[in-house]
Amino acid sequence: MSITATPVATHDEGPGRTQSRWIKDWRPEDPQFWASTGERVARRNLVFSILSEHIGFSVWSMWSVLVLFLGPGYGFDAADKFLLTCVPTLVGAVLRLPYTFAVAKFGGRNWTVFSAALLLVPVALGAVVLEPGVSLGTLLVVAAVAGVGGGNFASSMANINAFYPERRKGWALGLNAGGGNLGVAAVQLVGLLVLATAGREHPRVVLAIYVPLIVLAALGAWWKMDNLAHAKNDKRAMRAVCRDPHTWIMSLLYIGTFGSFIGFGFAFGQVLQVQFKADFDTPIKAAYLTFLGPLLGSLIRPVGGLLADRIGGAKVTFLNFVAMAASAGVVLLASTQKSLPLFLAGFIALFVFSGVGNGSTYKMIPAIFRAKAAAKVMHGDDLERAGNEARKLSSALIGVAGAIGAFGGVLVNLAFRQSFLDTGTGNRAYVAFIAFYAVCFAVTWAVYLRPSARKLSAV
Repeated sequence: MSITATPVATHDEGPGRTQSRWIKDWRPEDPQFWASTGERVARRNLVFSILSEHIGFSVWSMWSVLVLFLGPGYGFDAADKFLLTCVPTLVGAVLRLPYTFAVAKFGGRNWTVFSAALLLVPVALGAVVLEPGVSLGTLLVVAAVAGVGGGNFASSMANINAFYPERRKGWALGLNAGGGNLGVAAVQLVGLLVLATAGREHPRVVLAIYVPLIVLAALGAWWKMDNLAHAKNDKRAMRAVCRDPHTWIMSLLYIGTFGSFIGFGFAFGQVLQVQFKADFDTPIKAAYLTFLGPLLGSLIRPVGGLLADRIGGAKVTFLNFVAMAASAGVVLLASTQKSLPLFLAGFIALFVFSGVGNGSTYKMIPAIFRAKAAAKVMHGDDLERAGNEARKLSSALIGVAGAIGAFGGVLVNLAFRQSFLDTGTGNRAYVAFIAFYAVCFAVTWAVYLRPSARKLSAV
């Protein structure tokens, strides 16, 4: 993702907004402009961007809730249900890159309105087909359409990135990402409410609750958001960053953090029902706990960024993956010992550390390119040019890593599905998670922490 807002002064149109809601005068790095006009406009766009992204995440992860309503009358086993949660994750991951580029092409406001309104499609389709007797193939198609909600994160982050000055981007993007991630916990709370009141026989109530919320998000974006006329896609930066090995290293690490967060968020309720059938013989018992992990993982995400600011992103990420491997080990031990309290403690720890890692890995990305820029300046490159190049490449890498990282959610659900098919437990999946996290902390140490003349400093 590399979307930049070129500062252009056109004072004949007031502070910058035209009647068509395109802002032609946007100078966020100008302190006077920011204080008088820019901050207020950017904050308004941030609020409605968060609303749209939050509901997008809820729709994207809605099938993690809807599968709890699929009782014996539907005729689906655990493997089928894991497939239903896997498909929207995959589609959402694929859509993240085109959604990133759509903001500059169509305008942030216009695309937010469209992408928010598009969420009505998977909700409407679900309401039409969701009843006993529906085929698995039909539900897979409907679940795949829900993947459009996963793309909203990328377009929302690209849009807000262009509104804020460099000194405020971390704060704004952190709020935007955290508010969106909370949509996973929110839809699970809605599912719990519906299970507790209407019952398992009424999954359409969950869908009905989101219809007015989607309409509200689309109308709010229409009335309150703006397009930046000079936001543009930097395709050269995208090509350059795809040739940089750090892109693929950071994408691997983001698979381990965000991929774990979204994958566990989709799968946790199903895992509880399959792994501990006696304790969770009804879906409402599982629903009481499923929202807790995504909620904590979302709320703690800024902590990872703050820790990275204090002691370094690479150190936090390394320690975090060690903690994730240990947490997965606790889950494996609890599974073999059939200890529900230990299992819950290990899984909640996985959610928490995945949230911390989301923040620390995102903080590493600009640090990598700042370190590279500093090295170029030491060898005679122009300071301003090196800094601008670093910002463009950082933005592009955030887009690539965000898209690839989401595929981790697919891998998590596929690992659970295969493990339960083969053994009836998730033990093989937990072993795979431990091995993957071990690879991640080994790579982090080898590339960013190991004493070496080639190691980047200040990452």
